[in-house]
Amino acid sequence: MPESSLSVSPIPVAQNPAPSENTLVAHRMQAGFPSPAGDYAEEGLDLNEYLIQNKAASFLFRVKGDSMSGAAIEEGDIIVVDRSRTAGHNSIVVAVVDGEYTVKRLYKQSGQVELRPENPKYSPIRFGKEHGELGIWGVVVGLVRRIAAG
Repeated sequence: MPESSLSVSPIPVAQNPAPSENTLVAHRMQAGFPSPAGDYAEEGLDLNEYLIQNKAASFLFRVKGDSMSGAAIEEGDIIVVDRSRTAGHNSIVVAVVDGEYTVKRLYKQSGQVELRPENPKYSPIRFGKEHGELGIWGVVVGLVRRIAAG
């Protein structure tokens, strides 16, 4: 399952991470023509608090592969996974399939259970005849990506 694998093991989130507060600017950033409206600093933003709701149940994984590119999850990204969340239909989850971690979208309707990639190059993983038991490890709740300087 190399197209969808994650780092070999989850990285636990530090229970008492040092605050890393950045200034949050209270102006929506346009990706098109710049706006002449003035910006002002609104409040601090601690990325730990913003991304992690339950520190004891949260873990980080580094993504390998491109099976979730349609959901804007790319190779090298770090996903934040909360094990205390309940996965439902359409949740993006970390699952254990045949002893390997994988990140996919959960499809659960009309008795059908699948893990669906967000890249048409790959096929869904169907449970029942193809695979026996599905193990949901946690629900993806955040994403961290470094943009390369050009």
